[in-house]
Amino acid sequence: MPRRHDIDALRVIAFAILILYHVSGVYQRDSDFHIVSSYQNGWLDYVRIVFNRWRMPLIFAISGIALGLASRGRNPRSFMLARTWRLLVPLVFGMLFIVSAQAYCEGVSKGTIETGYGAFMWRYLQLRPWPAGTFAGSTHGITWNHLWYLAYLWVYTLVLLALAPLLRSAPAQRAIESLVRPRGLAWLLMPATMFFAFLVLLKPRFPETHALVGDWYLHAEYFPVFVLGFAVADKAAFWTGLTRLRKPLLAIAVACISVELSLKAAGQHLPAGDVPLWAQHVPWGTVERAARALYMWSALLAIFAWGHALLNRPMRWLPYANEAVYPWYILHQSLIVLAAYWLIPLQIGPVLEPVLVTLLTIAGCALLHELVIRRVTVLRPLFGLGLVPRGARLERPKTAPLQVD
Repeated sequence: MPRRHDIDALRVIAFAILILYHVSGVYQRDSDFHIVSSYQNGWLDYVRIVFNRWRMPLIFAISGIALGLASRGRNPRSFMLARTWRLLVPLVFGMLFIVSAQAYCEGVSKGTIETGYGAFMWRYLQLRPWPAGTFAGSTHGITWNHLWYLAYLWVYTLVLLALAPLLRSAPAQRAIESLVRPRGLAWLLMPATMFFAFLVLLKPRFPETHALVGDWYLHAEYFPVFVLGFAVADKAAFWTGLTRLRKPLLAIAVACISVELSLKAAGQHLPAGDVPLWAQHVPWGTVERAARALYMWSALLAIFAWGHALLNRPMRWLPYANEAVYPWYILHQSLIVLAAYWLIPLQIGPVLEPVLVTLLTIAGCALLHELVIRRVTVLRPLFGLGLVPRGARLERPKTAPLQVD
């Protein structure tokens, strides 16, 4: 099959957004991020909502598409072993030696850790539980913080590869071909009702934990889009039909997020006495959940539709950027926390501080990837890259893996 340059490009864009999203966590009002600046901004709540509704569903859908394309014609056993290596080795290494920096900075900033970093690491690597509240995940002795995605992706991949023979059987393929052929906006937007039901029934009972076990609301949101990506990866009719509907999908997404943000603003700023009597009887919580579910789904479809229309072509920068995604993903949040940890005490201002945190994070990811990770053979698999023969010349890759796997 021809290479899906649009999926490669969307993958790079999605993880770039993830970096900026995590930087904003340092400055969000009432933030529960690992380290928080004194320069907090209420308007970031609105910006984060715009991206938060679809950023992780987009990444899981891209991962499903990549799995559907990469697994064709491969031996399921050997393919799963390869995916396990590419996901779990970076996860374990990252939890031990990358995420630990976040835990240390968080503990020092909260006053729960008073030792130096060396003494902290000696204790951390013993994998013994810490007192509750020392840092995020401290009661487990070790934490994965932002690397939770790798654990979820590994489990989802195991489940989906076990189901792959059934999904690729002739009857199943005929059913999938019929189901994924776009027949208009109403048909495309029907899954939004399922996500609305998850918001109403599951989210109140199973708050987001990123702990894998018992995180049923997030599983209900992420696994279906992962499976959908796998199912439509090679369905040309789906992508052609979706692209034709890109403008109305974008219009629906804009309308829905406008409703959600307007309700949030009204709830925060509109005095109770100014609410008309008729409006007091409207179930605004249900309206907000409906707008949220429809926004997530329509925005996800619109992103794929516009991406297919605009980005499905070779771009000189794309192969290198696509290779860099995995190391940047592993490094970025620890670099954000480290940069904020160093800069916050300097009180350099509400503009310069976040700009420097962002620039230091990007520079750290770029330099560590280019000058160290991709050039040291033993480090490459620890950051999800393939092995390079010793002495081989490192050039910008002509091809790159399609997903963080």
